[in-house]
This record gives sequence, C-alpha cells and structure tokens, in this order.
Amino acid sequence: MSTACDHHEEHQHHGLRGAALAAALTSAEARCAATQERLTAPRRRVLELLLGADAPLKAYDLIAAFGDRGEPAKPPTVYRALEFLERLGFAHRIESLNAYVPCRIEGAHVAAFLICDCCGEAAEVQPDLAAQVRAMARATGYEVRGVTLEAHGLCAGCRP
Repeated sequence: MSTACDHHEEHQHHGLRGAALAAALTSAEARCAATQERLTAPRRRVLELLLGADAPLKAYDLIAAFGDRGEPAKPPTVYRALEFLERLGFAHRIESLNAYVPCRIEGAHVAAFLICDCCGEAAEVQPDLAAQVRAMARATGYEVRGVTLEAHGLCAGCRP
C-alpha cells in the first residue's frame, strides 16, 4: 500500500459520523445486552474509533487515538477490547494489513475484504462461498470456525 495516495481527497469517506455513528453504537449496545455481554467504556471507545475510520486501523493507531483529549490508552486495554469486538462480530482483523475494521454485516458470515493497495480502503463484501468452504471442510473432516478472504488490488478511485 502506498503511504502517499496523491488522489486521496477524491475518495468517498466510509467512516460513520454524527447520528449514524450514534445509531451504530446504540445498536451495538443493544446486541450486547441481548447476549448478556457488556459494552464497557473502553470497548465502546475502540468500536467508536473503528466505526469512524475511513480505512483499517492498526492497534497502535487505536492506542494513540483512544483518549478524548489525546492521551493514549494502555495497550492491553485496546487489545482486550479488540478481542471482545472480534468475538462478538463487531470487528474483523485483516491479517495482511495487521489492522482492524468494523463489521458492516450482521450475523454469521464469511468475512471477505477488497483491499486497495494504494489508499488502503478495505471494503467488506459478502461472497457466496460459505457453503462451499463448509462442504469442503466436512469432506476432509474439518470443522470450520471462521473464514476470512482478502483480495488485494485497486479501488475505483485509485485505478488509472
């Protein structure tokens, strides 16, 4: 991925702001309450940062941006929050970027991302391959607990 996307201002911003961000956080709190989980203040803050971001965030980006007045978080606080958010399906880790994005699709699904190698955008898509992967796994005696697909290329804004 290029560190200097010279056409970045042309890109659409996908992070949530204002009422949309507030609604997403309220929805997350309701989902937690329904499963008797707690969206603690640190978990909520990490989710808020992920939902407001326009691109995947590394854990150290989250640590640095954690405090409302610019103070960083302690790394274990952010890592524990990320583990919780992943476990409950609020966030995904993109292995090839070592970064995190909010999950935009509710319910169990195959996590699939189209990742731009220029600007770093990661669009979550829903491929129709979950049934195929599970069938192949059953045929070989595996039990699938999760599938993540990462495809790298150039987004529409970065293509020449």
